[in-house]
Amino acid sequence: MRIAISTDGGSVSAHFGRCPSYTLIDIEDGKVVGRREIPNPGHSPGFLPGYLGERGVTVIIAGGMGPRAQDLFAENGIETIIGVEGHVDEVVDRFLRGTLEAGRDLCDHGHRHEGPCGHEHEAAPAPGARPLSPGVVAVSAKGGDLDADLDPHFGRAPYFLFVDLPTGAFEAVVNQQSDAAHGAGIQSAQLVAARRPAALLTGQVGPNAARVLDAAGVRVIGVDGGTVREALEALKQS
Repeated sequence: MRIAISTDGGSVSAHFGRCPSYTLIDIEDGKVVGRREIPNPGHSPGFLPGYLGERGVTVIIAGGMGPRAQDLFAENGIETIIGVEGHVDEVVDRFLRGTLEAGRDLCDHGHRHEGPCGHEHEAAPAPGARPLSPGVVAVSAKGGDLDADLDPHFGRAPYFLFVDLPTGAFEAVVNQQSDAAHGAGIQSAQLVAARRPAALLTGQVGPNAARVLDAAGVRVIGVDGGTVREALEALKQS
C-alpha cells in the first residue's frame, strides 16, 4: 500500500491541491518500508488523480478537499481521508494502528470548493449526474429500478437510486466501489454526497462514511428492508 499525505512544513496541509508537497509512505505488513517527499507538480484540472494513481497511491490523507476532487479520486480507485490534522509522523502512526478517522473538511469551502487543480471552482454535480432538487433522496439498492430490493449494506450496494419524491423520476447509478478491497463505505459515501441528495435510505453506515455524508448535509435514514418503492412510500407517509 502507498499513501500520499498533503504536506506543509512536516504537518498535514489543510489544502490538498495547494499544499507545497506530498509525502508518499509505502506500507507492507503493517510497517513503513519506504518514504519520500515530492513537490506538488502543478497541474491542470483532473490531473492529480491520474498523476498519483500512476505512482501507485491508493489512499490520500489531507486536511481538506472538495467533493468533486474526492469523486475523481474515487473513480480512480483511490480512497480519500480528509479532516486530518497533525504532524505527518503522528498521522502515519495513527493510520497504522487503525485509529485515524476522517473529520470536518478543514478547507471550509462553503458553496465553493477546491478543484483537483488546486483552485476554487463553483460546485458542480458529479460526471453524468443531473442537478438534483431538494426533494431528491438516495436509496442503496440491489437493482436499478424502483421495484428492486433495498440493500442494507451501504458500501457494498451495487446501485444507488436518486429519486425525486414529488415526481417519481429517478436516476440509477452503478456503485463501482461495491467490490473495492477496502474503503468501500467512504468511497460510496463520496459518490452519494457528490450528488447532494436531501437524504439517504439505507441500512447501517460506518462512522467514517457517516462523517462524509454529514459534511455534505445528507440525512441518513435507517431502513430494514423491502423494495425501494416501499421505502419511498413509507418515507412520504412519515
